Amino acid sequence: MSKPTVTKLFLGSLIAGVAGGIMVFAAVLIAFANNVFVMNGPDVVGIQGGTMAWTLIGLTIVGALVITGAMIGGLVSWIGALLNTAQLEDKLWFVLLLVLGIVSLGLVAMIAYVIAGPDGTVERRLPSQAQVYGRT
Repeated sequence: MSKPTVTKLFLGSLIAGVAGGIMVFAAVLIAFANNVFVMNGPDVVGIQGGTMAWTLIGLTIVGALVITGAMIGGLVSWIGALLNTAQLEDKLWFVLLLVLGIVSLGLVAMIAYVIAGPDGTVERRLPSQAQVYGRT
């Protein structure tokens, strides 16, 4: 997978995750504002039935599915970045992405890779025989 593809997938997943989070947050906030939740002190003990409640539950489920898809997309982009950097002679980026991903800092590693990481799929130009033997 090339770096531009990894970058597009990662940024798309990041945007989708933020959008899903906003959707879930807004649905819960609207539910609290419209007394959809039955409260017993600070605890939610039930849900008032009705069209508003079912609409907000549906929005929350859709938002959660969008977040799940974004997480899967982020994982696929991380794996693509690992496969891309494994092709390089210098394995520093590969090890950095792998270790940070394993210790749950994959977001930081992927942001660094998108900004400054190398592309392992770029075709390297070999010197011609004339350049090797000093004849140009």
